[in-house]
Amino acid sequence: MIQKNPLIDIVCAQKSGMPKGIYSVCSSNAFVIEACIEEEKDSANFVLVESTSNQVNQYGGYTGMNPAKFIKFVYKIAAKVGFPERRILIGGDHLGPNVWQNEPAQIAMEKSCVLVSDAVKAGYSKIHLDASMKCADDDPNKALDIWTSARRAAEMCQAAEEVYLKEPVSEWKPCYIIGTEVPVPGGTLLGETDLCITRPEVAQQTIEVTRASFYKLGLHEAWERVVGLVVQPGVEFGDSSLNIYNRELAIGISKFIEGYENIIYEAHSTDYQPREVLRHMVEDHFTILKVGPALTFAFREAVFALEMMEQEWLHGRKDVVLSHLQKTLDNSMLENPKYWRNYYQGDETYLRYARKFSYSDRSRYYWPNEEIQKSLKILLSNLSKHPVPESLLSQFMPYQYQKVVRKELDNNPISLISDRIKFQISDYLYACNGSYL
Repeated sequence: MIQKNPLIDIVCAQKSGMPKGIYSVCSSNAFVIEACIEEEKDSANFVLVESTSNQVNQYGGYTGMNPAKFIKFVYKIAAKVGFPERRILIGGDHLGPNVWQNEPAQIAMEKSCVLVSDAVKAGYSKIHLDASMKCADDDPNKALDIWTSARRAAEMCQAAEEVYLKEPVSEWKPCYIIGTEVPVPGGTLLGETDLCITRPEVAQQTIEVTRASFYKLGLHEAWERVVGLVVQPGVEFGDSSLNIYNRELAIGISKFIEGYENIIYEAHSTDYQPREVLRHMVEDHFTILKVGPALTFAFREAVFALEMMEQEWLHGRKDVVLSHLQKTLDNSMLENPKYWRNYYQGDETYLRYARKFSYSDRSRYYWPNEEIQKSLKILLSNLSKHPVPESLLSQFMPYQYQKVVRKELDNNPISLISDRIKFQISDYLYACNGSYL
């Protein structure tokens, strides 16, 4: 029996005046996903996990996973935690021709439709239709026409609907997100554009043009499941700076969506926003809060802290081989700079800093590397066999130290990493009112 997609209940709550929200975990990092799922184990909430088109696609993406493998990956983590699959929503972020921009539009769109179809066939129940990018044979001297972008989005929706009618794997019909005023998957290139809050008339044009494109293909019923519009609310992050949401400046776009009965906003790049600000965003109808780099940043922070403690605690012991994890990570990034070279600019001193500590966290692309995973396993093994003294933990992980001495947290590396990620997640739980439904 087909059930109503839980996202629709969240939209209904918003439209009835309740400031409910849900945060979206945009990550393929197993530590991050496990921490997010574990944090919700004792709640009644749904967990929303999403993959991007360059992360997961029919050719494997940079993770090596297609949509079916990604869902199995997430479900395996859920089973480990003891979390029911029926409370997990899987989404696809920026699904469209982004990965195939260097190919002619017809070929890029064929591949995009296959990706969307494969996602729905695998059980994805939330799809961001993003056809905002130009393909090889689009006019390079003009911005992509909004009608062209909307038509391509509708074509992808049609492919998704046809697959769901034939093979309804998920118990929920897919819900759709439209809109394109966001950075490309992976982040904005340094110095690319000035940050501008979306104007209400632009948002209205996006909705109306996309609706017309849906209707032209007979997708009237699917349009009823378009629950979210992506706009730019004035949030973004660079290497070391943040654009903090200002609700006074965003009041125009915030109030605009109140005129639509079934549509709320999806906010991208909400990483690192203060918890009170995130709460304001949910109250202002930015109901779906996307977060990714901030969670892998927290993971990276924890791992770096553990290695610093490993050095202080175990250096010089003849029976211990140290992990040298930071050095291994940086060497891997230098050997294969494709994931960070176009995003970080400056002299060698600055680049060394950015590779490790940038808010953009381009290091997240490198953790699957075999040598890095080997170093990580050594680190975890060393600190499992030789637990960090509490006085040393106080120096490098003071928040976790407090929980360890209060007997609220085990002093082992896995628990310490997980708790650091959960600390970041807590801002989103607060913002979403701790209860989505």
